[in-house]
Amino acid sequence: QVQLVESGGGLVQPGGSLRLSCAASGIMVNNNAMGWYRQVPGNQRESVASITRGGNTNYADSVKGRFTISRDKAKNAVYLQMNSLKLEDTAVYYCVLRPLIGADYWGQGTQVTVSS
Repeated sequence: QVQLVESGGGLVQPGGSLRLSCAASGIMVNNNAMGWYRQVPGNQRESVASITRGGNTNYADSVKGRFTISRDKAKNAVYLQMNSLKLEDTAVYYCVLRPLIGADYWGQGTQVTVSS
């Protein structure tokens, strides 16, 4: 059974940093494309960052230069380092695993609130 569990969200002031973690079980993150999405109530879920099986990364324009996605094979986890956080980064952040075959797997989400 595949499971993704996010953690690391919380309340942070503008300009601060957080690191989100996505721990996977039942599947190897290193063999699959992974990504982070976020969603604000009333809006569609939007892609924030992604990493391919080969390790290539891609970022939404709104987070380029501030967020970094990484993967740890030994810990079977994916991370999202978020620096210089802005008020508009407030959202629920979701981890997604995209296998070559079959449906995507999603975590339950972790709340990030940027507020002064």
